[in-house]
Amino acid sequence: MNDPVQDIVVFFETLTPEAIVHCGDIYAADARFKDPFNDVRGVPAIQAIYRHMFTALDAPRFVVRERIIQGGQCFLTWDFHFRFKTQQPGVDQTIHGGSHLQLDASGRITLHRDYWDAAEELYEKLPVVGGLMRWLKRRANS
Repeated sequence: MNDPVQDIVVFFETLTPEAIVHCGDIYAADARFKDPFNDVRGVPAIQAIYRHMFTALDAPRFVVRERIIQGGQCFLTWDFHFRFKTQQPGVDQTIHGGSHLQLDASGRITLHRDYWDAAEELYEKLPVVGGLMRWLKRRANS
């Protein structure tokens, strides 16, 4: 018996540019994907996000840390490892986040909502923007 959540985890952890064509195996045709930068609907739009990820970043990969499953939904915590191609090339980066997934009766994702702090996990790591973000954070906390 197939475990849809396990299949989803394996898909994310082994995602390659070539595997993007198989998004329809884990996403429903009209699935919605939302993260701090995107809000799209449909498998072709979701595939475009993953294609852009591989174009914009070096060696992107997900490592799923935990999963909470309840009925037709689950929450995955993950680490996203990558390197910027232009800013600090060769320096390993990690974003810590989570994904809320709602699944249909066949185990395909109908809603994929990513939660992660773009300011802390991404902007603070950029050379020029990072200094400004850290300064703003200190000011807000004082």
